[in-house]
Amino acid sequence: MDLQVEQVEVWAAGIQDKPGGLAGVLATLRDMGADLQLIIARRSPDRPGEGVVFVTPLEGDREMEAAAMAGFNVTQKQHCVRVLGRNRRGIAAALCGELAEAGINLRGFSGAVIGPQFVAYIAVDSQAEADQATAILLAI
Repeated sequence: MDLQVEQVEVWAAGIQDKPGGLAGVLATLRDMGADLQLIIARRSPDRPGEGVVFVTPLEGDREMEAAAMAGFNVTQKQHCVRVLGRNRRGIAAALCGELAEAGINLRGFSGAVIGPQFVAYIAVDSQAEADQATAILLAI
């Protein structure tokens, strides 16, 4: 299977759980030229009124400085592998199955299909697991 596999840095920030909470931090990144490929935002069920947003990529000093000013930090507890390829039925199950056979527990998984292509972001708990997952997925 012809897959593009690479590790990516994920940045996270707290946001207010109210109209415009997400829009404000995304506008800050946009204004600094960020061209985001993934945005995941959700409420924090254990902290009413708060949420969290994860984004990738941020490139260059200007984008990273803007992100820091907007409250973003590189995530230290999760490591992420991006997988791109031609979509086929069951691709997510196949990727997850290969990682499960290697004993890799997933911290998170996000995937989407656009036309004939799929993209998946696979989060794990350590750099060693990200390295192992990258090697496994490149060998598929």
